[in-house]
Amino acid sequence: MSPRLADRVSAGRRRRFIGRIQELQLFEKAVLATEMPFCLLFVYGPGGVGKTSLLGQFAHLCQQLAIPVYSIDGRNIEASPEAFIGALAQAVGVGPDDSPVEALASQGGRHVILVDTYELLAPLDGWLRDLFLPQMPEGIIFVTAGHNPPDPAWRVDPGWQPLIQTLPLRNLAPDEGRDFLTQRNVPPGELQTVLDFTHSYPLALSLVADLYDQQPGFHFRPQSAPDMVKVLVGRLLQRVPGQAHRAALESCTLVRVTTESLLARMTGVDDARDLFEWLRSLSFIDSRPGGIFPHDLARDALVTDLRWRNPDWYAELHRRARSYYIEHMARGQGTEQQLALFDLVFLHRENPVVRPVFEWQASGRVLPDILHDGDLPALVALVQAEEGAESARLASHWLTVQPHAAIVFREGDGGLAGFATFIDLSALKENDLAQDPALASASALLRKTAPLRPGERATYFRHWMAAGTYQGVSPTQSLIFINMVRHYLTTPGLAFTFIPCAEPDFWTPVFTYADLARLPGADFSMDGRRYGVFGHDWRTVPPAQWLELLGEREIALAPELVQPPIPAEQMVVLSQEEFVEAVNTALRGLARADGLVGNPLLRSRLILQATDGQADVPQRTSVLHDLIIETVEALNAAPKDVKLYRAVYHTYVQPSPTQEMAAELLDVPFSSYRRHLRSGMERIAEMLWRREVGASE
Repeated sequence: MSPRLADRVSAGRRRRFIGRIQELQLFEKAVLATEMPFCLLFVYGPGGVGKTSLLGQFAHLCQQLAIPVYSIDGRNIEASPEAFIGALAQAVGVGPDDSPVEALASQGGRHVILVDTYELLAPLDGWLRDLFLPQMPEGIIFVTAGHNPPDPAWRVDPGWQPLIQTLPLRNLAPDEGRDFLTQRNVPPGELQTVLDFTHSYPLALSLVADLYDQQPGFHFRPQSAPDMVKVLVGRLLQRVPGQAHRAALESCTLVRVTTESLLARMTGVDDARDLFEWLRSLSFIDSRPGGIFPHDLARDALVTDLRWRNPDWYAELHRRARSYYIEHMARGQGTEQQLALFDLVFLHRENPVVRPVFEWQASGRVLPDILHDGDLPALVALVQAEEGAESARLASHWLTVQPHAAIVFREGDGGLAGFATFIDLSALKENDLAQDPALASASALLRKTAPLRPGERATYFRHWMAAGTYQGVSPTQSLIFINMVRHYLTTPGLAFTFIPCAEPDFWTPVFTYADLARLPGADFSMDGRRYGVFGHDWRTVPPAQWLELLGEREIALAPELVQPPIPAEQMVVLSQEEFVEAVNTALRGLARADGLVGNPLLRSRLILQATDGQADVPQRTSVLHDLIIETVEALNAAPKDVKLYRAVYHTYVQPSPTQEMAAELLDVPFSSYRRHLRSGMERIAEMLWRREVGASE
């Protein structure tokens, strides 16, 4: 085979690899031993210490020794047994329906499996220990690299204890750091200054060397600073080749993963290939099948600097990324749509309102699952422990009536982490609703203020809780909220959602940020506790508009100024027949000072949305008056509707004393005038109805 570009990249990385002699010797001895001293090696250390580089050296060593080696990166797969087995099967070279374990067993001999970014696969730790690895044939060495030391369960298990080896990584030795800098052509006279500042921390060494590469004649003169990486990345940013490169780097640090197409959108260039390749050349930028991304420490430093230094440009980049993801969500399906949602959520990770109530990193410890046979007793017991006997009885009822509406969250070992129920109110009959005060209150509120139209659905997140922390901030709670968002964006015909909270005051700030209105009319009491309810009308602010709203709030400099959403009690949802009648009434009263007083359109979605729900009655009346005039004038723009416009205009806008006189002014028979007036009113009501309904499409 002809040489590949990947081979040249790997060779370049090997040439720059310095140190870790003892670690390499430990690994080489193990893979060559007739009787392996261990079969599971845990490599761990802080970000930027060189774990990925060391695994690359392990892989190269295996290739030199003709030992089959297979690599998996936790960033590239979901933390599920199926995804892990599929990734290993692909690495081993077997079909998706074949077992990689059986394939390895049939080959015999020594094999090495390398798993990078293992902290993202934490939910699989118990499954690997108890189910997957015990099936492996002898001769397999399984190596993981992550931030954290192995779970104590490995050490206390008498079966695994003699088979594991831990390998903590620290900074390079001073001599190794000196060798690295010399190899990167850092001037000899400045080596000690750099070593004193970086303490031979691998990422810091690479960043300093990048500074010398980027700026010929550069002299390193560090100032006292507690955040070494922030200082280094900040200096590197000041020395990028040009403005386009700076924009590319800032874009890359803002988003979860960068592709050429996303980079082109964010930087505003037609072809981002050169910028993309430049980013890949930086020492703190890593690659994955989905694109490139910066090291976490570098990302945090750059984003913090950008938001402080140029908030307007930060906001613009955020908007460009958001519009790109929304477009992909609109036309994507399945995995593509889920990834776009994940990318959107990632943009909110540092918002001061959202950050305190989400455990972004820790949320990967649990996995969502469907309700299985045998789950019901444990879930009911959890509800009884947290909420009481009556709530537990209702949970058992709803889990039986709508089992498909439950999402169960499990720990890596299968233990219960929590659950949520997404009850479809529109699928329930009155006698079902009457059994539960929560659903009865919500249903009554809907009928009064926002009745469902044919084909519309309302969802009530009836029970949601984590084992041990209930509705408090936790990894499971964060995952529950993420699944709620997915429900918002993927449920056809969704018109309304309700969320009950045992501590509504605690959740009010973040729910206000998320445009969830407080609904006192839906509150209920059960087992001696009062629950506050929040909700959102998706016909008023539909999903696409909601995403835009949250995006603007994420970049707001004063999140405390976010206004609560319009309470549902202020709105009315009119049927088409009721809406047409309200329009006709408004037309008849248009010329009178009090002609619009009490008109139902003043509380319609059309008017409340136009005024953001903040205007008083006189202001809304003025908006309604202007909107009707605007719609009447729209008739005059179409030649075929001019006769309808004239009939409406001389009857309601500038009314003649009588309709007979209006017909005489228009010089048409009275019967024709009445027909034109009726048709004009119908056209006006039709245009306004399209706008009313269009707000929810």
